[in-house]
Amino acid sequence: MIHVEGLTKKFKVYNAPSLRLKEILLRRSFHNIYTALENVNFHVDDGQTLGIIGPNGAGKSTLLKLLSGILLPDMGTISISGKVTGLLELGTGFNPEMTGRANIYMNGLLLGMENEEIRAKEDRIIKFTELESFMDNPLKTFSSGMTMRLAFAIAYHAEPSCFLVGEALSVGDAHFQQKCMKAIKNFKEGGGSIVFVSHDLNSVKLLCDKAILLSRGRTIEEGDSENVVNSYNFLISQIDDEEVPRRNVLSKGNITGTDYGTKQIRITSVSVKGEASGSSVVCSGERTVIEVAYTSLLDMEELTIGILIRDRFGQDIFGTNTFHAGVTARCEENHRYVCRFAMDMNLGPGKYSVTAALHTEDIHVASCFNWIDKATDFEVAGIKNGFFTGVARLNPEISCIPYPLEEQEYNVFLQGDGRNK
Repeated sequence: MIHVEGLTKKFKVYNAPSLRLKEILLRRSFHNIYTALENVNFHVDDGQTLGIIGPNGAGKSTLLKLLSGILLPDMGTISISGKVTGLLELGTGFNPEMTGRANIYMNGLLLGMENEEIRAKEDRIIKFTELESFMDNPLKTFSSGMTMRLAFAIAYHAEPSCFLVGEALSVGDAHFQQKCMKAIKNFKEGGGSIVFVSHDLNSVKLLCDKAILLSRGRTIEEGDSENVVNSYNFLISQIDDEEVPRRNVLSKGNITGTDYGTKQIRITSVSVKGEASGSSVVCSGERTVIEVAYTSLLDMEELTIGILIRDRFGQDIFGTNTFHAGVTARCEENHRYVCRFAMDMNLGPGKYSVTAALHTEDIHVASCFNWIDKATDFEVAGIKNGFFTGVARLNPEISCIPYPLEEQEYNVFLQGDGRNK
């Protein structure tokens, strides 16, 4: 369990190293105060995962260092039951001149493990890394991904009560990241508390029970992971503003989501309709049209209209916009328009939502006129044109042909199969 109340951390910032000495000698202030965190509060129960997201400089890394004990808070309290380990910054607690095997012992001791415990877990740690042939080489010969493998394996096998996972996990390859995610899920199911910091918003929505959004050291929002991620998308669209504006909750016509933007061009309706069903309940593979209607209060030569389909877990399934499709969308003041996205709805059965956006250029950060999360819902029920499992139908071309083995390869094949030529 983790309980944080009123957490505040400030740093002295000097424009030049010499000003530190000048401050001591003259007993005058030559520094500026940078507030990394201010009055942060949250609670993580046993078996619960908290995601922490926010733009660069929001205070995420500082928060992890405070939780791990690397830094001490200026104000506030941190209460953690049990042992805490984490994967914060790559290379923390390692000696590059020592071998990977020696670093297991050194880092394990730093994490609170005993020599006997490390010895008993050494083989399991090495097997988890999948780096058996490299363990007796100096760590300085390891790549960043290999170092991350070793760091995660040691931290995970330290069997903490609370596990802190930072952005260091992102340097691993896709295979090992999936392995780490599975290990984190197992840790959570065993009753462990997790604080997960990542820019991978889909991972936050999938893994975390709740999340907090940090900006400039302050908590902007805390709650359901998907809602907090939506707030993050809103935040980065307003990143240059002095004040952090709030989103509006909509319940107008067929739109029931949350929206933000300048509203100089406004979305008026979003709908999903299957050609065969004539409704928002469509069959997998059915030709379907998503319509985004909008009204403009200004003239615009190159407007971008985009959609984003999410599943019931809030995972981003598919997104596109007119910019990436090479479609030019123009609008004039006080005119109404509709943009149609026609496609074969090759998604697996389930419930989905559509997010719609109006902006300039390729993403909504440049100039966001209107963004509506969960603007409308639709359901995929049943499958036409061939059964499949999973989220998406990829329609592979399948063929089975004899493999053209050379005579020598064929002889080796027969011998390996236990048969004579």
